[in-house]
Amino acid sequence: MALDGKIAIVTGGAGGIGFAIAERFLRDGAKVVFADVNSDKGANALANLEQLGECRFIKADVGRRLDVHNLVAATIDTFGDIDVLVNNAGIVHRAEFLDLTEEDFDRVLRVNLKGSFLTGQAVAKFMVEKVEKGGTAGSIINMSSVNATLAIPDQVPYSISKGGVGQLTRVMALSLAQHGIRVNAIGPGSIMTDMLASVNDDPASRTRLLSRTPLGRVGEPSEIASIAAFLASDQASYITGQTIYADGGRLPLNYTVAVKPEK
Repeated sequence: MALDGKIAIVTGGAGGIGFAIAERFLRDGAKVVFADVNSDKGANALANLEQLGECRFIKADVGRRLDVHNLVAATIDTFGDIDVLVNNAGIVHRAEFLDLTEEDFDRVLRVNLKGSFLTGQAVAKFMVEKVEKGGTAGSIINMSSVNATLAIPDQVPYSISKGGVGQLTRVMALSLAQHGIRVNAIGPGSIMTDMLASVNDDPASRTRLLSRTPLGRVGEPSEIASIAAFLASDQASYITGQTIYADGGRLPLNYTVAVKPEK
């Protein structure tokens, strides 16, 4: 299998895209440590994931340096290595620009952008030391979004954080290239997760969503997981500093498309 023997960390892994990535990695032969701030969700996810392979859940807030340190240390203690990091943990906050509070702005950026920096830096330091000792280089995957490029008026900190993640990916890739460590990002469009559930359940919102999606459907978490599995594998050995957008054709679109009535 493509990830046989690799050790991976997946943040925000108790549900949604993170869970799908952890599941895919295990199916592809990796050993996985996944982190989340929600202990109950983490325990439930572990009960399902450990049936597929060797994995461990660590409660961690990626916006806290000590939590990140403990996550990295626990991974090394458990499996002795780190080959792949997926910076997937992220939160949203909906508010119009004029109504957004400083506290909510800081809270989203602390998790989405600072969390990716802290975890990425901690894992990269370990990977560099490993390479200097003759070990193999690793792969870091950041979770961006189409909102790194597009803007939504009531998703101010989320859009800004994802734009920052895109630039963080490029900076990390250039900084770590000399060590053979690859850094890429994935930019999902509309994916069927809990974040999208409220929109998907409303017919008018669903029609509006599909009108901007040329492929005419909502994506699945497993489709994002397949991209992560590719980027984590040696098959992507010459790819770094890139963001792969999986958005059903949304970014190239400069008009809305007709949506077939649902039966």
